[in-house]
Amino acid sequence: MDVYKIMNIGASALLAQRKRMEVLSSNLANLHTTRTPQGGPYRRRDVVFQAEPVEGEAMGVKVVGIVEDRRRPFRVVYDPGHPDADENGYVRLPNVNLMEEMVNMVLATRSYEAALKVISTAEEMALRTIDILGR
Repeated sequence: MDVYKIMNIGASALLAQRKRMEVLSSNLANLHTTRTPQGGPYRRRDVVFQAEPVEGEAMGVKVVGIVEDRRRPFRVVYDPGHPDADENGYVRLPNVNLMEEMVNMVLATRSYEAALKVISTAEEMALRTIDILGR
């Protein structure tokens, strides 16, 4: 396979995982946000990936969207002193699970590192090839 194709595939993965880390960071930053401009608590977001042709049959990855998690319900806690508590004293909190988001962040980081290693290895192979051909 062409070294540039390999680098393009790795680069597409880097961009996709960077976007995923941005979204995960937003989820973590809004863990306790009970009031948004849209009304109600913050909704957890997730990134949607899709395979994308790089060159010929080689496939990379791209982000095709960011979606709100509407399957998981909001957390409800009793806190009558909270400014967003309802008439019964309950507050709706975001549907963000701290542990799940941290695991996803570790996975995204590892995926980013793996893509970086692919690019680094392709570069090393290209340099070695040039070195061999130059002898």
